[in-house]
Amino acid sequence: MTSETQDNLLHEERVFPPSPEFAAQANAQPELYERAAADRLNFWAEQARDLVEWQTPFTETLDWSNPPFARWFGDGKLNVTYNCVDRHVEAGHGDRVAIHFEGEPGDTLSLTYRELQDQVSRAANVLQSLGVQTGDRVAVYLPMIPEAVIALLACARIGAPHSVVFGGFSAEALRSRIEDAEAKVVITADGGYRRGNPFALKPAVDEALAQGAESVKHVLTVRRTGQETAWTEGRDVWWSEALAAASDTHEPVWVDAEHPLFILYTSGTTGKPKGILHTTGGYLTQVTYSFKNVFDIKPETDVFWCTADVGWITGHSYVAYGPLSNGATQVLYEGTPDSPHRGRWWEIVQKYRVSILYTAPTAIRTFMKWGEEIPADFDLSSLRLLGSVGENINPEAWIWYRRVIGGDRCPIVDTWWQTETGSILISPLPGITGARPGSAQKPLPGVVASVFDDAGEHLESGSGYLVLDEPWPSMLRGIWGDPERFKETYWSRFPGVYFAGDGANLDHEGDIWLLGRVDDVMNVSGHRLSTAEIESALVSHPKVAEAAVVGAADATTGQIPVAFVIVRSEFAEEAAADGAALSEALRAHVGTEIGAIAKPKKVMLVAELPKTRSGKIMRRLLRDVAENRAVGDTQTLADSSVMDLITQGLKS
Repeated sequence: MTSETQDNLLHEERVFPPSPEFAAQANAQPELYERAAADRLNFWAEQARDLVEWQTPFTETLDWSNPPFARWFGDGKLNVTYNCVDRHVEAGHGDRVAIHFEGEPGDTLSLTYRELQDQVSRAANVLQSLGVQTGDRVAVYLPMIPEAVIALLACARIGAPHSVVFGGFSAEALRSRIEDAEAKVVITADGGYRRGNPFALKPAVDEALAQGAESVKHVLTVRRTGQETAWTEGRDVWWSEALAAASDTHEPVWVDAEHPLFILYTSGTTGKPKGILHTTGGYLTQVTYSFKNVFDIKPETDVFWCTADVGWITGHSYVAYGPLSNGATQVLYEGTPDSPHRGRWWEIVQKYRVSILYTAPTAIRTFMKWGEEIPADFDLSSLRLLGSVGENINPEAWIWYRRVIGGDRCPIVDTWWQTETGSILISPLPGITGARPGSAQKPLPGVVASVFDDAGEHLESGSGYLVLDEPWPSMLRGIWGDPERFKETYWSRFPGVYFAGDGANLDHEGDIWLLGRVDDVMNVSGHRLSTAEIESALVSHPKVAEAAVVGAADATTGQIPVAFVIVRSEFAEEAAADGAALSEALRAHVGTEIGAIAKPKKVMLVAELPKTRSGKIMRRLLRDVAENRAVGDTQTLADSSVMDLITQGLKS
């Protein structure tokens, strides 16, 4: 397949420039690119000085003398929580709301920056009273409640690296992560709420500690649901009682810029967990910078809502740290998009006058499937900017998002980044960029990214491997406890540069179009085909709501594309009556859109797709189905019964 064919499929030809009014008031102006290009390291030094408060100013910007191990702002000292909370109170913004919390049962809480400072100080004092010292690790296993953000800020306040474990992980996954980080304390809750029902969390902690994890001395437990909770005297402590007894004043612990801030284990790991390590100064600088410029935040007036769980990197960077370091007001929501009704998100946007919404393409495609009459019932006029994160967004979903949710007026920032990068690296800047649906477009000012061919040569255009040529402040500093694995995993494919693991297409305008993980790039009879391209073609069919494509092993061609498709609700009866005819029509449609080589071998019509709670489609489980294997571990799915429905449906 030629680059020209890929361009025709992935590119929506229309360009959507910012309105003159938006461009005039935007935080990021074109000179940002010019300053970064003129002197990249000085540019980052300026960002670190302008956006972050340092107790001890740094004199050295980057030490790259021992690649791939970077030191950014290494001789400076700072405290992340002081930057996220205290400085805003000191500046007279203590009465500004930091967090509007909306619980799944409908309970609410709004915390001002002054109230947040009080709670974080108390929690920091509690952690220290439980024996946590600077450098000790703390595991966090919580639902999406304010205490999750408070816990992270309390850890950062005392210089204790946190390791958040997503609340959907099993006791065994929790144990392995606690043991790898040698956590001293676990912060958890009795449980949380999901789709109207309480679920338990602390039993998984108890089971994990019964299996091992001997480093843990205390379990600090938030009372969220009130369900009966097993208790180990001397080890277990109630969060509310401990905080009530603690002082509401606390002096932050000032740490070196390279002091570890957190360890985050990448999802879907097999064998020994892979703990991605992020440090303090560079991470805070780039997260603060990207949040300010990509989301064009106006802290006095904006209300930001990132829908990601704090258990993932998006929740770390654009819930816990980026919004607060900028002094913004944000929404925190515990529940799902469809409980108690399918308009729940739009109800929240209307209630809090959300102005910036950051969510996943999977969620957008789900809303498309449900129909635009649902968001039409709510007032979404407060929205002024939309963001996309987690996977590449197909042009049709991008256009729908802009038209139906954004009222054809909101710029869209389609962002590319990873757990490992710490911060958004590739994205339109909303006041500058003429946005092209489906493309993340250009690296942010100060970031250097390229597309390489198989031989490690820069491509001027065409498909290849996305790499980062130069170190960036928020880059991972390693894999916890395993420097050799760090070098092998990220720096060995193309010596001297970071390989992101993603494929990308670089077009003739210099814009980057993400093609997904390289293991989602199939080799069919010698042709490199991206699953993202085939998914895009399928979703462009008027009867398709959502699609996932995987490459299944094939003795003849190496791999074959297999598609799993959800049809739009108005065509469900047609699909049930004659699924074979519709499947064949969809195969033909892909052949027309891309070429015969890309036609899926099979198109399977399904009611749902397996997704994590953060909205990512678990393609490895679909690959198990496509290759007639027993379905693997489903513990990270939001609803594990989906895989049973898929396998039963295919058998019938």
